[in-house]
Amino acid sequence: MTSSDIRKKYIEFFTDQIRKHKEIAPAPLVPENDPTTLFTSSGMQPLVPYLLGQTHPEGKRIVDSQPCFRAEDIEEVGDNRHTTFFEMLGNWSLGDYFKEDQLKWFWEFLTEEVKLPKEKLYVSIFEGDDSVPEDKESYEIWKNLGVAEDHIYKYGVKKNWWSRSGTPDKMPVGEIGGPDSEVFYDFGKELSFHEKSDWKNESCHPNCDCGRFMEIGNSVFIQYIKQADGSLKELDQKNVDFGGGLERITAASLNHPDIFQTDLYLPIIRIIEQTTSKKYEGENKSPMRVIADHIKAAAFLINDGVIPSNKLQGYILRRLLRRSATKFYQLTKDMKFLGEMLKVYHAILSIYDGLYGMEKRENSDSYLLEKNYKIIFDEMDKFSKALARGFHEIDKIEKMDGKIAFDFYQNLGFPYEVTEELFRQKGQEIDREQFKSEFEKHRELSRTASAGMFKGGLADHSEVTIKYHTATHLLHQALRDVLGESVFQKGSNITSERLRFDFSFDRKMTDEEIKETEEIINKKIEEDLKVDRMIIPIEKAREMNAIGLFNDKYAKEVSIYAIGLDFKLDSDSKDQRSRGGYYSLEFCGGPHVEHTGVIGRVKIMKEEAISSGIRRIRAQIV
Repeated sequence: MTSSDIRKKYIEFFTDQIRKHKEIAPAPLVPENDPTTLFTSSGMQPLVPYLLGQTHPEGKRIVDSQPCFRAEDIEEVGDNRHTTFFEMLGNWSLGDYFKEDQLKWFWEFLTEEVKLPKEKLYVSIFEGDDSVPEDKESYEIWKNLGVAEDHIYKYGVKKNWWSRSGTPDKMPVGEIGGPDSEVFYDFGKELSFHEKSDWKNESCHPNCDCGRFMEIGNSVFIQYIKQADGSLKELDQKNVDFGGGLERITAASLNHPDIFQTDLYLPIIRIIEQTTSKKYEGENKSPMRVIADHIKAAAFLINDGVIPSNKLQGYILRRLLRRSATKFYQLTKDMKFLGEMLKVYHAILSIYDGLYGMEKRENSDSYLLEKNYKIIFDEMDKFSKALARGFHEIDKIEKMDGKIAFDFYQNLGFPYEVTEELFRQKGQEIDREQFKSEFEKHRELSRTASAGMFKGGLADHSEVTIKYHTATHLLHQALRDVLGESVFQKGSNITSERLRFDFSFDRKMTDEEIKETEEIINKKIEEDLKVDRMIIPIEKAREMNAIGLFNDKYAKEVSIYAIGLDFKLDSDSKDQRSRGGYYSLEFCGGPHVEHTGVIGRVKIMKEEAISSGIRRIRAQIV
């Protein structure tokens, strides 16, 4: 079964007259007006406000297919199932159906729609702990569906519990969470590499990571809320949050354990084989998987407006492209890969062919050459020169150790394997364990920073942070008043101490422009304008000139935050648009203050360039 077949069947299955879900548009990979995270990393992420109780405009039953990107998985790519970019099939019940319907429907989808053999499916449930009892209800449901007892496994909080903060003991007061139930596909004992598993001292089981089993879906039952006394209380409104990897379900439908052999990756792998004159087998598999995943992820990020840089999303994109170049070098021992990127890019477009805003094949040539492909080519060209510099610097070093090798890897992007090979020719063996130690330190810092941004942002709805969030809307509109309507937000990051706002503009702002922008913001704060949230049809938002990108990634109804109904324009105002009678009208999920007067005075501390055509403002409430 093809990935397109599965994607289509999944949406139709949940939107039929029995299950009656409403399909929602996927969110962009780079969240708009969301300072809490760099990327959309799960189907659940854009829906957090609704899981917390906000009413969704499409109702209580929703379904989608969401493109996702997980930066923390970059170093994991290379095996048969890990990727940075993937599609998450998702369905949600917002206070409607619960465990019985969810598990029954997903089982029906897998066994009747995808035609997976029942005997190859294993499930896991939450075994319970001191604070939450065992999920006996899910256990009985699986048994009633015909799952054999020896195919049902019980795991603790590290494997079968979900909350944004992790295990129950780490959940702050007011945090929601609950047990989950996962489904695994068994590819057979012959694929087990059990001795390499973290669970090698136990008998093989679905979570042992030995290669035999692959998780293909996870149903989370959000039924608890953390209390001030540390206990967990049952929620009045219980939610279902399901996510299933399209790549993995497709692999299971083919009974093939390698997702890179599905139609979502195989066309890219074939181009890489042609380019390198090597076959996808043996030691070539890992670098080819990295190239296929990273170039695909890069294509989607660039299509979403990301450009290579040394900060935030741009830094991750740069890492993807440089790691791809490194792997090409590993395979070919030269840097003649630039001209072949266009073929790889065409393969990616042929796979998605108009999905998720990717340009269709018949329109792709000029589009690629003028925009996206040029970004990839330029970055790869720069990196090829960095590789050349690395060779030059390496020639100066008499004695190489693991720490220096990591510095070359981190600062120049110079492949460790290449460094090791050059010095082996000199009769030197690099301390690989020292390199790994430095590498793990860096990876842990990266993961902590990434998790902290996602967790901290979502969890921190403090009064001062909400003030800063509303201030970014005033800043955005003030910049458009002063600099023109070509200004659009390109990113933001908000803490309880300051706001950071990135926007499109091609020159340094003058002191006068900065002063005028600051004065407009503070004037709107002094006017104590009312802040309203509206759920309106997207066409109405278009008519009202709301700030946002109007394309097919939005649902029929959208969330808009409006500031200052019936505000009075100054006679010399640069902005004479109606905006429906509001000063600021912008796509956003919230939260915000109820009126601007509570914000306090805003001071712009710094304005600077962060990349070509992108400026950054840092501001504080003083």
